[in-house]
Amino acid sequence: MVIDVKNLTWQREETTILRDIHWQVREGEHWCIVGLNGSGKTSLLQMISGYTWPTRGEIRVLGHRYGEVDLREMRKAIGWVSSALMAQMHDHETAFRLVLSGREASIGLYSTPTAEDLDKASELLHTFGCHALRDRPFRALSQGEKQKVLIARALMASPRLLILDEPCTGLDLLSREQLLAMIEKIAVQPDAPTLLYVTHHIEEILPCFTHTLLLKAGEVAAAGENQTILTPDQLTRFFGVPIDIHRSQGRFWIRIGEKATIR
Repeated sequence: MVIDVKNLTWQREETTILRDIHWQVREGEHWCIVGLNGSGKTSLLQMISGYTWPTRGEIRVLGHRYGEVDLREMRKAIGWVSSALMAQMHDHETAFRLVLSGREASIGLYSTPTAEDLDKASELLHTFGCHALRDRPFRALSQGEKQKVLIARALMASPRLLILDEPCTGLDLLSREQLLAMIEKIAVQPDAPTLLYVTHHIEEILPCFTHTLLLKAGEVAAAGENQTILTPDQLTRFFGVPIDIHRSQGRFWIRIGEKATIR
């Protein structure tokens, strides 16, 4: 079991952010987490990564029960890409040094990298089409380039779990599709990490994603294989408006309509 969450609840003062979450992710599964603003998506991922502690409940990640494991070591096995992480990056650091820092899952590079580390960082930049950005400071990169560099950084430590928290936010259509193509390439690699992809947008759910978790107001609305979750009935109940679904080239495209159908 990659992730096993039981009875997870998190409260901040009088507000319940997450309520009684039960969720399991198995080897070989790649999941999307879909929810509106304020649904608790990022809070759930912060707990899975060990940065926030639940009010009650149990979390097991990669076979380790939180509370019985060194979370600093666990985080090295979990790659994380988010807008919050982007804001923490040192703007003056070059793309190459930022990728290298992923080796220790640190903000900044504080130890001397090995020749193997240097080779791997170069290879990752090349894989993501960012080799020409190697010596460019992070602040000088476009939004799409920053996201690619951060994903390369997250892969530097060969994580077993890769969390992508709304990576397409702020990207134009072409940049979004280029980034999604990169993510699909990662997913089909023989040694690919388990992917968790957070999004507001159903159309970003790629064919490589096998399962979807629908999170609404801090509770699990539905969870399971895409063919049972991404249906007009399920999404109509979830969004509270009639949803029409069209499937093309393995992806789901939705429209708000008066009558929900699937073609």
